[in-house]
Amino acid sequence: MDLEFYKMSGLGNDFILIDNFEGRLREDPADLARRLCPRRVSVGADGLVVLEPDDEVDFRWRFHNSDGSEAEMCGNASRCAAKLAVRLGRAGEKLAFRTLAGIIRAEVSGDRVKVELPRPERLRRGISLALDSASLQADFIVAGVPHAVVLVEDLEAVDVAGLGAQIRYHAQFAPAGTNADFISLLGPDWLGLRTYERGVEDETLACGTGAIASALLAHLRGLVASPTRVRVRSGEELVIHYAANPEGLDPWPGAVLMEGQATLVYRAELSQEV
Repeated sequence: MDLEFYKMSGLGNDFILIDNFEGRLREDPADLARRLCPRRVSVGADGLVVLEPDDEVDFRWRFHNSDGSEAEMCGNASRCAAKLAVRLGRAGEKLAFRTLAGIIRAEVSGDRVKVELPRPERLRRGISLALDSASLQADFIVAGVPHAVVLVEDLEAVDVAGLGAQIRYHAQFAPAGTNADFISLLGPDWLGLRTYERGVEDETLACGTGAIASALLAHLRGLVASPTRVRVRSGEELVIHYAANPEGLDPWPGAVLMEGQATLVYRAELSQEV
């Protein structure tokens, strides 16, 4: 039987979503992600999201990166999942769903989706990283998934693929590894962001949890305040809302919300030949 799926984009971070409320999916999602996410030979995406029923909230998801690894959370995918659930009648415009990072609450208004994520934690500041061709200072926080954030002057000059891979596998972040984010200040309460994503193993056009981590860690440096706009590689922007944290408390005090667009690109059926 051909498998119906939805292709969605969160500011250029793209995903394949499958409604599995009826339990029709038989293939292991990790294997399916590895089969469907390669570009040019299959559907192509940064990750796979499977929506399933849950006894306590509107639904639960299983999220797998393009390499098949299961991730605790993905910010842009969470907005896409929330919008699709509303479109399919699986949830109302104010909803909640279960992830490995905890319960995510969301509100959908047209093409804008705002999600409240679990409070970021495990803050570490001023980490010295000796890399092959450079020595960098990074800050670290888990915003659903781990992020190491490096402040740079010229975002366009950064070798995101090269440096990002070294940071992603650095011993400081073993054994789980980390996403690597490079940020620069664009203006008052406005950041530029480029991200090397763990699991995708390359730079992506957007990273929602990376935008959250970058805004919070830039706030601790005294560079920005809430709400913080974050321009991602696609040129689009996310808005991060958060409580002030002048003392650098861990976990982060108060709610952290991410707001941005989520777009349904198309609905299709996957051929058995793929």
